[in-house]
Amino acid sequence: MQKHISLLLLSTGLAVLAGCSKETNIARAFYSEAGSEIETADFGNATMTNTLTHSGERSYAIDLTRRFAADVPNMVNFAFNSSALDGQAQTVLSRQADWIRQFPEVRFRVFGHTDLVGSEGYNKQLGLRRAQAVVSYLASQGISRSRLEAVVSQGETQPLVFVQTPERRNRRAVTEVSGFVRSHPTVLNGKYADVIWREYVTSAQPPHQQEEVSGGGQAAGTGG
Repeated sequence: MQKHISLLLLSTGLAVLAGCSKETNIARAFYSEAGSEIETADFGNATMTNTLTHSGERSYAIDLTRRFAADVPNMVNFAFNSSALDGQAQTVLSRQADWIRQFPEVRFRVFGHTDLVGSEGYNKQLGLRRAQAVVSYLASQGISRSRLEAVVSQGETQPLVFVQTPERRNRRAVTEVSGFVRSHPTVLNGKYADVIWREYVTSAQPPHQQEEVSGGGQAAGTGG
């Protein structure tokens, strides 16, 4: 008898839980965002990002800086005690200019750096000359100087490698997104619309695509 009572109570409890679960799911579907009952890892990220951006909780300028650094090299290096741009630096800055032209409403800032050799005052000026060299080159590529918001020298205060000897990695200039051109209306001409469309199509492509196999073989995959 005791065994039958226990089974009855267990069955009743399961039925109650099932009913609560059904009611909970109905309530969730009624009160929640459409489609939120679908269990996916990234569902709702677009809505969340949009909300955070418009509320100011997420800086679009920061996101764009990260994208800029991911799409093109954002740094060029210099020879010791020099602000001259070598061929490699010019190639990098040409790529930066191509990227910058796609976003006519965005402003940029260039930071000049040195290594730890030499006096702090001298390196401050040297870092400034390096930043100015980058700005001048970008301007020669058709980028308006009004969009290069500021030229900043960090001198020797932010080394990548903390050594007292000459270090090329510290002798650098870094380009970053600084904000938006306040007086510039949103540009939506044919060229800019083409950029938006291209980015939209790219974002919809699957992250992994099947590689083609041909021929029966495998696919190849004094200051610093």
